[in-house]
Amino acid sequence: MNRDSKHISSAFDRDLETVQALVVKMGGMVEQAIIDAATALENRDEDLAQEVRRRDRAIDELEARTNEEAARLIALRAPTATDLRVVLSVIKIAASLERVGDFAKNIAKRTGVLAQLPPISGSGSSLRRMSVAVERMLQDALDSYIQRDATLAEDVRQRDVEVDQMYNALFREFLTHMMEDPRNITACMHLHFIAKNIERMGDHATTIAEQVIYLATGVMPEEARPKGDSTARPQPVDQG
Repeated sequence: MNRDSKHISSAFDRDLETVQALVVKMGGMVEQAIIDAATALENRDEDLAQEVRRRDRAIDELEARTNEEAARLIALRAPTATDLRVVLSVIKIAASLERVGDFAKNIAKRTGVLAQLPPISGSGSSLRRMSVAVERMLQDALDSYIQRDATLAEDVRQRDVEVDQMYNALFREFLTHMMEDPRNITACMHLHFIAKNIERMGDHATTIAEQVIYLATGVMPEEARPKGDSTARPQPVDQG
């Protein structure tokens, strides 16, 4: 490799480190949003819920900055096919993180409504356990990205079925509450929407893990993603 080639490679590596650092920072903010949203819900803490909603703007801005830096890197450095794959993975991971942040914000939005309704016994702690499982999945997915660890990424991918099973159990629990007392219907509908948001967070953590497997091995996982959600899969519509 001649001197000019080494200089270009070194400049690319520095720029890539900058972009990847933005994604890691974004990941930390999203992990905190998951935990804070779940804590606010369990404790009926409207102030913390409002803080989660406020911080989502910073997550959105970080995604935009990541995309801008990645686009600049592609334009200025003309990366090779392998390097381009890395840059494009950053964009995809940032998009998944932004969606998880949106789901955390949506949970926080509903906390204020639920705080005005009679509590559903055990729901807050159950949803918090589910949130912790997803936050750990996301943390491990990001660690696997930093380390290019396909084994850890596959472990994250397999754990998504556990989150689906938690969702199934909560879905049945909420149905039972609604059948036992119609006055529970409004609260349980909100809680079901929250559970679905958390389940979708797990899907996005799994998507990140699949990107890592692709980066580390050069191929996407061939086997269908394991799913444990036995209920119908309505898509949340509260995206704002």
